[in-house]
Amino acid sequence: MIRKANAVWQGTGKEGSGILSSPSTILDNTPYSFKTRFENEDGKAGTNPEELIAAAHAGCFTMALSFQLSGAGFTPTKLSTEATITMIEENGGFKFKSIHLHLEGTVPNITVEKFKELSDTAKKNCPVSQALSAVEITLSANLI
Repeated sequence: MIRKANAVWQGTGKEGSGILSSPSTILDNTPYSFKTRFENEDGKAGTNPEELIAAAHAGCFTMALSFQLSGAGFTPTKLSTEATITMIEENGGFKFKSIHLHLEGTVPNITVEKFKELSDTAKKNCPVSQALSAVEITLSANLI
C-alpha cells in the first residue's frame, strides 16, 4: 500500500503560501500559509501540516481501536477521538513536544479496565502512532 500527497509552496516562508493536494481529492489545492500554521488564522483560510497530522492520528487510532474491540468481541456504538499536538519553539525552529489523544467511547458490555487495555493497545499499534513515536503520545480514554 502506498499513499501520497503533494505540496506546492510559492514565496518566502513568512510571506508565501502553498497548496496541498491528494489523489483522493479530499485535499484539492487546499491552501496553507504561515498564518494558518503559526498565527491560528481562521480555518476557512486553509489548513496546516500539524492539523493534518492530528486528523490522521485521531483517525488511525480510532479505527485501530474499533478493530481491537471487534477482535475482543465488543461492538462499539460510538468512538470519538480528539488529537491535540503541542509544539515548542527550540533552537530557532519548532518541534513536536507531545500528542494527546482524548477518547470517548460508547461500548456496550465492556468494563472500564478492558476498554482502557484495548485503547492502550490501539495507541501503541496504530501505524500513525508508530510513525510519531519520536514524540510523547498520551491517551485519556473515557467510557460513556
